[in-house]
Amino acid sequence: MVRTLDVFLRDQKIGELQQDDAANLSFSYDVDYLTQESNQAISVSMPLSDANFGTAIAKPYFAGLLPDESARKRLAAALGISDTNAFGMLEIIGGECAGAMALHPQGADRHSPPSEDEILDSQQLAELLEELRGNPLLGGRQDVRLSLAGAQDKIAVKVVEGRVAIVKNGEPTTHILKPSIQGLEGTAQNETFCMSLAARLGIDAPAVQCARAGDTDYILVERFDRNPSGNSGVQRLHQEDFCQALSVPPELKYEEEGGPGIHHSLDLINRVVARPAADRLTFLRMQIFHYLVGNADAHAKNFALLYSLDTKAPSLSPIYDVVCTASYPELTKRMAMKIGGRNLPDTIKLQHWHQILPETKASQRLLSKELKNLATRIVDEAEILFKQADELGCQHAILKDIVKIIKTRSAMVIRCLS
Repeated sequence: MVRTLDVFLRDQKIGELQQDDAANLSFSYDVDYLTQESNQAISVSMPLSDANFGTAIAKPYFAGLLPDESARKRLAAALGISDTNAFGMLEIIGGECAGAMALHPQGADRHSPPSEDEILDSQQLAELLEELRGNPLLGGRQDVRLSLAGAQDKIAVKVVEGRVAIVKNGEPTTHILKPSIQGLEGTAQNETFCMSLAARLGIDAPAVQCARAGDTDYILVERFDRNPSGNSGVQRLHQEDFCQALSVPPELKYEEEGGPGIHHSLDLINRVVARPAADRLTFLRMQIFHYLVGNADAHAKNFALLYSLDTKAPSLSPIYDVVCTASYPELTKRMAMKIGGRNLPDTIKLQHWHQILPETKASQRLLSKELKNLATRIVDEAEILFKQADELGCQHAILKDIVKIIKTRSAMVIRCLS
């Protein structure tokens, strides 16, 4: 028996996702939607067409809307379904996905009466953070329909006058709330520091804040795929990560396991964005920054294309999910994307950086200039930010390790350049 979900982009139905008896997925656009002048493809991998996109393309995209790895398994257990059943999970929690996507059972009435946001006091927030440990995305709650990718426990919320609120019935949210990762000390403070440092260096990054409820530290990240100043309240902006755009299953997000690397990513940017030269340079700056702050987990699902409301061509999204993984000895030192064929930071020389770009003097001068600029500036900015940690609410012993790693990586880059 074929099962069907209606697929919406913002508030408009644009197509259908189907699953057959063999669990194969397929997606097709509605004919009426294809005739509209303002129509927009949901993915680079599924351009506007009357074609039926089979499971090789549809499954990586739609599975990419769900949590990864252990978080998916715990979510599936809370929902009472198999962790390989992407369709089944999206049927239950797909009402509020990353970007402007929403999925609902075929023909379901989406016009339920508006429900008030559930504003949490400090005790309720502490209980929510504790619940997230065993119930990712609050998957067991019938009135909460949320789906977010990634391996870390998280939930999409709305911030109302400085207070965290749970949103019901698939209404748009404004922030991502992430508790500190169990077993890794200070990840909330770590991410707050790294993301704030990126912004100080002129890299587009969403606003972040670190706080504590009960015994749990957490981080609130402003959603870059939401526009809170729209005439009708919070507007959804569509996005897709690089794995979705390239039809790569989320479980293959690391280059070493077959996922996209820097060259694949630069080629994607060059082919599809509105301003390829500017976004290529931004992507290279992001790569340098991930290296300098010791983030080995900058895989293809941690880069995304963002679609504005007034153009069909996307742009590179702001940087996100930046954590200094090098400050945790138990985590791998191998970088998610290789630099010149190398993924161990200590082995990367200037010639490996230069292999990222075409072998021309102009491109090599450009990359050397960006390396020098960021490696020179980042140490001073990190030290200033470290002194402001109390003001940011992210003071933690882990920050000393991060600053030390930044100084070491910066010195390595400057030695390479000289």
